[in-house]
Amino acid sequence: MRWLITGGRGMLATDLHDRIALTGDPVLAPARSELDLCDRRAVRDFVGAYRPRVVVNCAAWTAVDEAEACEDEAMRINGHAVANLAEACSRAGSKLLHLSTDYVFDGSGHEPYLEDDPTKPLNAYGRTKLAGEQAALDHGQHVVRTAWLYGTAGQNFVKTMIRLAAERETVDVVDDQRGQPTWAADLADYLVRLAQSDLPPGVYHGTSAGETTWHGLAREIFTLLGHDPARVRPVTSAAFPRPARRPANSVLAHTRWEPIRHWQPALHAAWPVLMRGCRCGVV
Repeated sequence: MRWLITGGRGMLATDLHDRIALTGDPVLAPARSELDLCDRRAVRDFVGAYRPRVVVNCAAWTAVDEAEACEDEAMRINGHAVANLAEACSRAGSKLLHLSTDYVFDGSGHEPYLEDDPTKPLNAYGRTKLAGEQAALDHGQHVVRTAWLYGTAGQNFVKTMIRLAAERETVDVVDDQRGQPTWAADLADYLVRLAQSDLPPGVYHGTSAGETTWHGLAREIFTLLGHDPARVRPVTSAAFPRPARRPANSVLAHTRWEPIRHWQPALHAAWPVLMRGCRCGVV
């Protein structure tokens, strides 16, 4: 099985590349300078020449707050570029797994969101990601929504908490947003299995089972560090005003396929890997 990964220098793409390498399958992960997804003809020619069996789109505008002021640019990357890639994959007979987000929902519900629940983004980032979802689905491809992702490459909440635990006596963390912390390595394994399956095109939720708040996750991180979790103090989102509103409920249901393992044992399994990265100066 020949693979193509876009966004090949990011957190998920890095773990996915490593996971595919274990299978022995050929995989190509071009940098943005090598493949501009916003160039329709370039994308068509690249995919047509390489003929991947599976394409995983990890490329995205991920700066949530900045998207409020730069929605057109974010739409170009999260929406129009996805349309280019989905069209090219359909022409080449490639299966596309497009990564999306919990931010396509407004978070006002109290139950986990089903894959086919009505979408209603709260912010510009969510609107642009929803446009990308629709483009992929219009071309008969797969959409995988994930959330609260962490890993060894790039910056994320878990690594930030590890750093702050060494710098501050106490840390204030919001306790009114619920979600599912998801290890990028677990999601990479999920994507490989999804690509190898016969599951039909559509929306899938690729998040860990269970749920917690950012405050609950931070307490677990402090506990794993051997610190008193009481050093993490709960606050509301109002304590950290931001340009983009965040959904209060980011919990996703898994009705179309199996969930990833529970977030807590996943974090424990990831811990030695994360700490090795920290000792190497990644954080």
